[in-house]
Amino acid sequence: MRFLILLPSLFWVACVNPFAPGLDKSTEGSELLGDQTTIEGVFQNFRYAYTFKDTAVYSRLLDENFVFVYRDYDKGQDVSWGKIDEMRATYGLFKNAQNLDLIWNNIVVDVGDSVYRNVVRGFNLTIAFNPADIIRIDGRANFILQRSSPSKPWLIVFWRDESNY
Repeated sequence: MRFLILLPSLFWVACVNPFAPGLDKSTEGSELLGDQTTIEGVFQNFRYAYTFKDTAVYSRLLDENFVFVYRDYDKGQDVSWGKIDEMRATYGLFKNAQNLDLIWNNIVVDVGDSVYRNVVRGFNLTIAFNPADIIRIDGRANFILQRSSPSKPWLIVFWRDESNY
């Protein structure tokens, strides 16, 4: 009789692998990611991606036709690239930085409608490569965001970095 009582518990213990725990199904921590169907959710996810160096979250912010533009002051010209090069550059930044701290400031321009928006927002970015190599960048990011319908997530189609770095 004892054997019949112990058999189910032995079966259960034999099926549990302490080195492969189940997925966390709690909602704790889910508030870190924003609702990308809102403009503020896009900025929240952008900050999350930089803070946690998460290229998967960052990639989901960018449209397939994404274009990044910045001013090369040494050459006196604008430089641009697409999503693949942006992901490569961002991966390099995430890999080489010990810490990234992005603070979004006030929105200075927000024009558009429910499927197209031009948003210009101030930011402060601190990049710590090591304790002796810290870069602080202040500027504005000029974004064009689009989505196929009001219920779909916003995607960044265009980003002009308006910092003086």
